[in-house]
Amino acid sequence: MQRLILLLIIFMLNCFSSILAQETYSITIDFSGMKSDKGDLYVALYDSEDNFLKNPVKGEIVKVNDKKAVAVFKNISSGNYAISAFHDENDNKKMDTKIFGIPKEPIGMSNDAKGFFGPPKFKDAKFTVDKNISLAITIK
Repeated sequence: MQRLILLLIIFMLNCFSSILAQETYSITIDFSGMKSDKGDLYVALYDSEDNFLKNPVKGEIVKVNDKKAVAVFKNISSGNYAISAFHDENDNKKMDTKIFGIPKEPIGMSNDAKGFFGPPKFKDAKFTVDKNISLAITIK
């Protein structure tokens, strides 16, 4: 009886450890096309349509050098994601907008998604992270 209980405990621990040891991945994003090296690039990673452009799961602030920048998000679980970024050219730590919220500063989205009478949609910017992909994204 004790052996049976011990085997059951070992089996359950193996099941829980496999659940807890979920694989994670890295996403490398190469940005190009900036007009200057002034200011920083603010990059956000979103995991759902409901959170898109509102509540990122991760964010990075990266330096612009030679009109390029690279952001890396580590420990990302498999799933669907989208990226948005803006170049804070005047270095005031916020995205400046015109009337109706139209950005004054350069922006970029994964898949180079564009908005039509509003911001881009999650479905146009989303990409999949899974074990079959080594993910490097380029955004202009």
